[in-house]
Amino acid sequence: MQILKEKLDQYKHFSILSYYLVIVILYHVYEKITVPKYIMYSKIDNYIPFIKEMVIPYLFWYIYIIIALVYLGFTSKKDFYNLCSFMFIGMTICFAIYAVFPNGQNLRPVITGKDIFSRMVYYIYMTDTPTNSAPSMHVLDSIAVHAALMNCESLQNNRWIKTGSCITTLLIILSTVTLKQHSILDVLYGIMLSALLYMVIYKLDALRAFTTGQIFTKKVEE
Repeated sequence: MQILKEKLDQYKHFSILSYYLVIVILYHVYEKITVPKYIMYSKIDNYIPFIKEMVIPYLFWYIYIIIALVYLGFTSKKDFYNLCSFMFIGMTICFAIYAVFPNGQNLRPVITGKDIFSRMVYYIYMTDTPTNSAPSMHVLDSIAVHAALMNCESLQNNRWIKTGSCITTLLIILSTVTLKQHSILDVLYGIMLSALLYMVIYKLDALRAFTTGQIFTKKVEE
């Protein structure tokens, strides 16, 4: 029992993931109540082809997040908290934007193919309405994971993982527009929000300052 208690204390930081329940609830509520008043569209969208095979990186997004959370949760509390802060604060901001700026898109093609990729895209279209698209959470969370892995001290010399993470993030972002799940505008807004959060969390180190009580004081270097 003592060993179990020590393990629970050691990994109690995983309890922050319970906030995902709030995100899931908000997602389903917004799916039902949102009536888009603003259609996200750019002429650039017309030149982006529909590529059904990109459903693979689009769905890999879920695995990408889980792998990062599990790895960082067991190896670095600091990086784990930074990743959770990036994603949870970002997604909460997204829902606030959706509330005051209800948006959606009309880019989806009619899926008639019977192959595995077409069926997967069709299922996504059926379960995820084309509403609340800007900023894109797919973009936001992908960048959050990549930022966490790039800033993880234990991975600083691991070029393979850092390169793989970069490629994965780019493919996921590309998948959002090539599957016609998002307009290029949704992607741009997702990148802008991610850049802001990156500055706050990593450059200003706001999370550490807040938790150590130094948020209103300047650290003096010795």
